[in-house]
Amino acid sequence: MAKYVTEFTGAFFLVLTIGLTVVQEVPLAPLAIGSALMVMVYMGGHVSGAHYNPAVSVALTLAGKLKRRELLPYAASQIAGSLVAAFVVRALVGDYLVVSPGAGVSPGVALLAEALFTAALALVVLNVATDARTEGNSFYGLAIGLTVMTGAFAVGGISGGVFNPAVGTGPILVGLGGGGSVGDLWLYWVGPVVGAVGAVGVYRVQGRGGA
Repeated sequence: MAKYVTEFTGAFFLVLTIGLTVVQEVPLAPLAIGSALMVMVYMGGHVSGAHYNPAVSVALTLAGKLKRRELLPYAASQIAGSLVAAFVVRALVGDYLVVSPGAGVSPGVALLAEALFTAALALVVLNVATDARTEGNSFYGLAIGLTVMTGAFAVGGISGGVFNPAVGTGPILVGLGGGGSVGDLWLYWVGPVVGAVGAVGVYRVQGRGGA
């Protein structure tokens, strides 16, 4: 149970930070978002592995770092944290967090952006947080947070900079109460999962797990 509570909590604070900074148009929001992920990774890494992201959990399952029976409970906990956070954002600022590609961006381009930077994120997680060759390091949280920050700066205006099916799902579903649509939801599942699968292939080439 501790693992699932940790995954819920980390996803909650990640989405809460995304929502509050994006809705209020806080300057340099990606810096706050990457920092939030970093501190949550340090908070929960020793308990659950600090995935907070179904795509990361998929990558770790395929790489043999997470038991298959744990995948669905992890993803459910992450999505639940995102849903609650999206409701709290609405309560705090009186508006919904809208998750969508940039204006005029085609689905294919948004999908590619999500896949590429989720692959980068999954590769970083695999190499710095799960690999025997880097075991015991103290920089894993920083590396993971900086990867998300970099992606948000690079393609936030293109795809929305989500890289996480839970981050896409919670706000989109809660946004239905404000007249939103689920039309873009598939982008934030297909793109990240494809990226995660690709990352596992690269990781295996890097050293077949490092163990």
